[in-house]
Amino acid sequence: MLLTFDDVAYMNRDTARESGTPNIRMVWASRRTPGPADVDNYIGPLLQGLTRPLTEEEKTGGTWSPENPRILFEGTLEEADKFYQQTRHIPPPLNAPLAIYTDGSAIRIPTEERVKEMLSGTSHKPDELITYQSDRVTRRTEVGGAAGASVELRKGDAVQFQPLKRTATVEQVAVNAVMAGCKPEFFPVVLAAAESGTLNGDNVMIVVSGPVVKEIGMNTGNGFLDPGNPANNTIGRAGQLMAINLGGAVPGVNRMHASMGGPFNRGGMCIAENADGLPEGWRGLNEEMGFKKNESVAMIFGPSGIQTNFGGQHSPGGYRALQKSGHGGMARRMGVKGIPGPHNFLEFHAFSLWANREGAYTFIIVPEMAHHLHDYGFKDKKDVYEWLWKKSFIPLKDYRNRSWPDLITNGWMGIEKTSGKHWKELPDDYMVPLVADPFDNCILIAGGPEEVILTLSGGRNSTAGSYPVFSVDAWR
Repeated sequence: MLLTFDDVAYMNRDTARESGTPNIRMVWASRRTPGPADVDNYIGPLLQGLTRPLTEEEKTGGTWSPENPRILFEGTLEEADKFYQQTRHIPPPLNAPLAIYTDGSAIRIPTEERVKEMLSGTSHKPDELITYQSDRVTRRTEVGGAAGASVELRKGDAVQFQPLKRTATVEQVAVNAVMAGCKPEFFPVVLAAAESGTLNGDNVMIVVSGPVVKEIGMNTGNGFLDPGNPANNTIGRAGQLMAINLGGAVPGVNRMHASMGGPFNRGGMCIAENADGLPEGWRGLNEEMGFKKNESVAMIFGPSGIQTNFGGQHSPGGYRALQKSGHGGMARRMGVKGIPGPHNFLEFHAFSLWANREGAYTFIIVPEMAHHLHDYGFKDKKDVYEWLWKKSFIPLKDYRNRSWPDLITNGWMGIEKTSGKHWKELPDDYMVPLVADPFDNCILIAGGPEEVILTLSGGRNSTAGSYPVFSVDAWR
């Protein structure tokens, strides 16, 4: 029995079919009717649905397994163009035509010859299942966005592509890489991203770290978020095509994403870390995540929001005035007027970071600004993470006035982990961190010479996995 909203019935039925209960009973709640009146409206049908004997049709179960032929289409390239650009109409809450096999843009047709060429980029066999290349613990996210329990996964376990929990072969990943326009030398990165199985979030971003960045010519400098670089663009797009074709993700059906979706999913998003821009002593993402400096990795992020310059005024000129001579509004706010840098510019922004949200951030910082933080005294990124974490503490009396804690604390009936006490036993002045762990925050070094910073809401633990980073080298 499911209590839900009638405007997402199509999504619920699709999910029920995939979960083995295709004829689940549903009762509708309202999004707008006041609570007491809403309960009066649905409590009768809900109780009736829970107590009425099941019909023979409702007893019918079994999981749904769509056909998955190796050859999807045979014909000329012109005919294939038309075939792959097919759409189907998705009912409300989408209520629009949607491409069946693509992201809505033209693709490169995956012929036998092109797929074979793509497969030359890996030593793995075409019919090999995508499996985990190392042991890991992941946090599954259910359809609709609710985080599930942690799951231990072993090396060799088949990856389940979300949201339909399908498996896929190396060749099937190659098909999507061809469609996205990838080159064979990009393919190990695509396979590493595929190992995540989680490419259907509301803002999926693939971040690459290690020697492979230079090997395949990724852009880590000026305009690294812009179109134009073949590796960045096609790897990101391959991630989105895999979400559609391997995971079965369909907006309005099993990919709700807070009603509006995410801009990083439009064509896909893949960026790379500028290892040469790291200050002395600062480790790259690969080393931070337990790999060696000469190892290449791909990490899957799911930021929920995007802010340039912390969403506030941070002009490059104003920043330079702060660091060079202690001049300007930034210096006045920080109390360092007339004192040349280096200064911790994060002080200027810290007050607004958690003004209206909880949780970690990912900061993409240009090399010059990273060096200023290093010269100020942060000799390792972990020093910055610790400083940011301490800045996130607020009194419990203010914490209660926020939205997410109602869920995080289990309606305030759970245990606060730092004190080990029940939430309701804590005094109003008890200090609570808005970031669960300092290491949840993340800093990436990329970008050109102009002094700007990009802030993404959500850190390493913001996708359906616990710090989901995957070896590129394992897929070579």
